[in-house]
Amino acid sequence: MTQPTIAQQPQLTFSAQWPPVETSIPLDADREAFITTIVAAMSIEEKIGQMIQPDLREVTPDEVTQYRLGSILNGGGAFPNHDKYASAQDWVDTADIYYQAGARAFDGRGFHIPFMWATDAVHGHNNVFNATLFPHNIGLGAARNPDLIRQIGSVTAAEITATGLDWTFAPTVAVPRDYRWGRVYEGYSEDPSIVHQYASAMVEGLQGMGASLFGGQKVISTVKHWVGDGGTMMGIDRGDNHYSEDYLINLHAAGYQSALNAGAQVVMTSFNTWVNPKNYDVMESGAYNYKIHGSKYLIQDVLKDTMGFDGIVITDWNGHTEINDCTAGNCPQVILAGNDIIMVTARSDWQDFYRNTVDQVRTGIIPMARIDDAVTRILRVK
Repeated sequence: MTQPTIAQQPQLTFSAQWPPVETSIPLDADREAFITTIVAAMSIEEKIGQMIQPDLREVTPDEVTQYRLGSILNGGGAFPNHDKYASAQDWVDTADIYYQAGARAFDGRGFHIPFMWATDAVHGHNNVFNATLFPHNIGLGAARNPDLIRQIGSVTAAEITATGLDWTFAPTVAVPRDYRWGRVYEGYSEDPSIVHQYASAMVEGLQGMGASLFGGQKVISTVKHWVGDGGTMMGIDRGDNHYSEDYLINLHAAGYQSALNAGAQVVMTSFNTWVNPKNYDVMESGAYNYKIHGSKYLIQDVLKDTMGFDGIVITDWNGHTEINDCTAGNCPQVILAGNDIIMVTARSDWQDFYRNTVDQVRTGIIPMARIDDAVTRILRVK
C-alpha cells in the first residue's frame, strides 16, 4: 500500500487569529461533574501536591504519600535504582511502588486520584536500555511521511507502557529558523507545514485514535515547547524571540494547531522569551523579563481562553526559576500565568515550593480559582 506523503495531506493555511482548538476528545458532562465534586472535597495541600512534579531521583515513595504528589518525571540519566541498565521489569516494579504510594495518599478520603509518571521518550523510549530508538526529529522530517511518524509514535507508546509508565514529553514541534540553535535537531523542519502534519500524526500514534484511543498500549502526549523556541535571535538557546504575533501563530504554533486538534492532552511551556508589549507582567512588578513561563498572555489568554485548550500546561525543567524575581522554591508568577503542573526537580526546592504555594493561596496572592482550574485540568487528563 502506498504510504501518504506530505503532498497528499491537508495543508496548513494562514490564520489572522489564534485558531480555536477543535479537539477530537470533547468534554463529557458526567465526567466534569465528577471532577468538580472531587475538587470541592480536596484540601489546599492536596491540590498543591497535584501541581508539583519532582524528579525520580529527588523524591521517595513515602514523600509522594506525605505530600499527595500527583506525578513524577525521570529526566535524562534517571533510572530505577540509579541503574542505567535497568530492565523493563525493573522499571515496572519501581513504577508500581510509586503508583501505590500515590494511592495511599488518599486512603480514607472517599475518592482516589491516580498517580502519573512522565518520561522524555522523544525518539523512542530512549531512557530505557534496549528500547527501540528512532532517528531524531530533524532526520524524520526529511522522510516527508506522516504515516511513518504515526507508526513510530505507536511503537514508542507500546514500549513506554511495557515499562509501567503512562506519559511522555513528546512531540517537540519547534520550527527551527537558525541553524546556530543547539537544539535544531529537535525540530522536524524549518517548514511549518511539515511540522503541522507530523505533530498530529505523532499524537495519534502515542495516544491512539478511534477505538485505540488511550488503550492499554497508549500514553499521554505532550506538545512542546510553547511557543517560539525555534525562533530565538541568533539561535541562542532560551533566548529572545522577537517574531510578530502573526509569525507566532502561523509559523511557530503550526504544530500546536494540529496536535491539539488530534487530542494532545498536555502542553509544555518554553524557556525562551517573547519580546512584545502584549506579553504583560502578571505581577505588575515593572521588572518582567518576558519569559514565557511567566506569560499570562500566551498561556492563559491565548492558549486556554482564546484557543480553548482544556488540558494541562506543564513547565519545563525548573523553567520558573528564569522568571524575574523567582527562585526554585518560590514563584507565584508561574502559577498566576496559567501553568498547571510545575516541574520542580530537586527535593529541597519542591518542598519549599509546596510550602510557599500553600501560604500564597492562604494569603490570597494566588486565587483559589486559579488552583481549582489547574487541579480540574489535571484530574480531567487523569
